[in-house]
Amino acid sequence: MKKIKRDKILGSRRFSNYWWATIILLGSTSFFLIGICSYLNIQINPLSHNDNFLFIPQGAVMTFYGITGILISIFIWYTIVLDVGSGYNEFNNNTGIVTIFRLGFPGKNRILKFEYKIQEVSSIKINIQDGISPKREIYLKTKDRRKIPLTKVSSPINLSEIEKQAKEISTFIDVNLEGLN
Repeated sequence: MKKIKRDKILGSRRFSNYWWATIILLGSTSFFLIGICSYLNIQINPLSHNDNFLFIPQGAVMTFYGITGILISIFIWYTIVLDVGSGYNEFNNNTGIVTIFRLGFPGKNRILKFEYKIQEVSSIKINIQDGISPKREIYLKTKDRRKIPLTKVSSPINLSEIEKQAKEISTFIDVNLEGLN
């Protein structure tokens, strides 16, 4: 029987983050360039006539939105480069320790590593909330009533998959499974 179970957690390096960082960067760069060109009275597209496009108020607003979008895009790219949120969950029956490891932003808490003895774990809990923003999460519940999330941040996992994952974990470390009706 396998004595160590390790689940890799995908962080910021998801397709959706690459997509939005690129789209926001392209759009905001366009806004910024059009705003600057309106200030300098330069015509970007020779086919269009923008005589009615004044720097105040349209150009100034577009420049502001462009700068804001570029800053948001830089932040998203920064989280992608640092791979914020990635890590692993390790369940080690040899040592009797559960390790939760995640990467954060640079600084004092760049590396988050939590270790719990398997004896401290009371159960594995599934939390399911349906509605406008559905949540399907697996938690590690300790005997001192703490709930540590084990699932990655992404679109909701389908019900059968989350039940399967939770059952595998609870069976592997031999604890109860909560939240299934």
